[in-house]
Amino acid sequence: MGTALITGASSGLGLEIAWELAAEGNDLVLVARNAERLAAIAEQMKQVADIQVEILPSDLSTEAGALAVADRVSSTNRPIGLLVNNAGFGLGQDVVGGDLDRELEGLDTMVRAILITCHAAAAAMKQRGYGGILNVASMSALTAQGTYSAHKAWVRTFTEGLAASLKGTGVTVSALCPGLIYSEFHERSHVDSSQWPSIAFSEPSTIARIAIDGVRHGRVIVTPTVRYKVAAAMLRVAPRSLVRAFAGPGLSGRE
Repeated sequence: MGTALITGASSGLGLEIAWELAAEGNDLVLVARNAERLAAIAEQMKQVADIQVEILPSDLSTEAGALAVADRVSSTNRPIGLLVNNAGFGLGQDVVGGDLDRELEGLDTMVRAILITCHAAAAAMKQRGYGGILNVASMSALTAQGTYSAHKAWVRTFTEGLAASLKGTGVTVSALCPGLIYSEFHERSHVDSSQWPSIAFSEPSTIARIAIDGVRHGRVIVTPTVRYKVAAAMLRVAPRSLVRAFAGPGLSGRE
């Protein structure tokens, strides 16, 4: 893959994907808001994996931050062979009565930034004749749990359309749709994760390996683990009234 750029690379799934790629000898560009944490991670990866690691501190909820990533993806200097759009967060609120600025921050980070970076990556990679894009969606894309579900549904559908547009160009586009993952995601979103059994959770390192394997095989939709493949199939065929009743905002687990 050469050089991979990962957004949201300072923790959780993004960090695990970065480590997985580093272990294979790929050079990295790490993107997140916390420059100090990125620098520490980069230094550790250089020492352990003996690779080149750039850091690009950027806030993807801002246009300037998204455009900075787009500029790096478009660069012909150490061209990006794989773009991983992982940055995102749970909003931790309902739309009704929630803070509008928080809603817009989520929309900008998980929708607008992906559009901007994919627009740049698709053009650059198509011209070179090779490359990969991995957009992190979610099983939530098939549910009705508020704006987070809507954002991830957009990511999934956008990825499918982009993959079709780039078919035959040497550029692959994949949407990763994981279920519950052990991370700080739920705590930061004020969601009580204890409501779900431990068997419903996966280790982020496992999801990272499955994601990269999906990219290598050119899979457009990557749904990790058998249990979530079954759940996804059920959600696709279930009446939406049933989905709203059993996977709507009232059942999101927010405290």
